This record gives sequence, C-alpha cells and structure tokens, in this order.
Amino acid sequence: MRRQFLSVPIVLGAAMALAACGAMTQKDERAAQVEDRSTAMQGDQGPGGAGGVTTGGMASSGFQGHPLDDPNSPLSSQVIYFDFDKSEIKPEYRDIVEAHARYLANNPSATVTLEGHADERGTREYNIALGDRRAGAVQRLMSVLGASGQQVRTVSYGEERPAADGHGERAWSKNRRVEIIYRNRG
Repeated sequence: MRRQFLSVPIVLGAAMALAACGAMTQKDERAAQVEDRSTAMQGDQGPGGAGGVTTGGMASSGFQGHPLDDPNSPLSSQVIYFDFDKSEIKPEYRDIVEAHARYLANNPSATVTLEGHADERGTREYNIALGDRRAGAVQRLMSVLGASGQQVRTVSYGEERPAADGHGERAWSKNRRVEIIYRNRG
C-alpha cells in the first residue's frame, strides 16, 4: 500500500515536467512568430490615410477611412472571447490583441478601456474578479507588445452587462469576453 502512494507522486511529477517542456516549446515558437511578424511589418509603419494616424504596422488594404473602421483589418475586431472560467487569451485572438497594441504604440494619444465580462454562472463577486483577470490578461499582453500603461485602463462588469441573453452555452460563450473600447482614437 505504501509503495502505491509513493509511485503516484513520482508519476505525476514526471508527467508535469514533460507537459511543462512542451508548453515552453510552444511559447518559444509563438514568440518567434511574433518577432517575425514585427520585423516584417516595420517597413509598413508610415502615416495612414486618416490625417497622419498610423495603422499600427498593418499593411494598407486600400481602405480610405480610419484604420479602426477598416473591416479587413484585425483592428475592426474589438472583442476577445474566453473559455469557461478562464482568463488566458486564446491563440485565435492573439493577432487581434497584437494589432491593437501596435496601433496604441504608434498612436500615443490613443487610449482604451478594456471591459472584462463573465457569464452568469458563479457568484457576483467571483464574476467581477474573473472579468478583472480577463481584462488584466489583455492589458499585460498589450503592454508587452508596446502599448503604454497610460493608454490602457481596465474595468470589470462581471455578469452585469451580458452581450447575449439566455441560460445556455450559446449565450454564455458570447458573455465571456473583453471588449476593447477606444476612448480616444488618436
């Protein structure tokens, strides 16, 4: 019996060590991809077509309006969705956060509020804290990618401002989000 208890922690420890190695490789690859994109985009950071507003490194799509209104730009996406009870940014939303961070870095007068939200499951207090963690995750990534701390503020509404009404996964998935709200477009 004692032998069985000793083998469980050893097996769990080995599994965790192997899992950590795989996660580090993924992070390293993701960092290299971000570095490659940043290097490739550096030549495109000239003035945009909207009164000297820069696109934040996005290649011009021929759109004549403000870069935040270009439907072909990742800047037009201003909602980041999350998995249930999670505050980690999903890989499919990293490019959107990166585009907004680049835009903020290239437009120092632009400011945003990151509004964190949760679905109705959980207590009010827990959902406020979860919305705060989600907004904080987006803020930290934006900061790492060049946005200034003075440009980004966070607020959490928890479950208080649902995007979709309902009591099922379809509604809940729309309510687990961070909205990027531009207070000053730069």
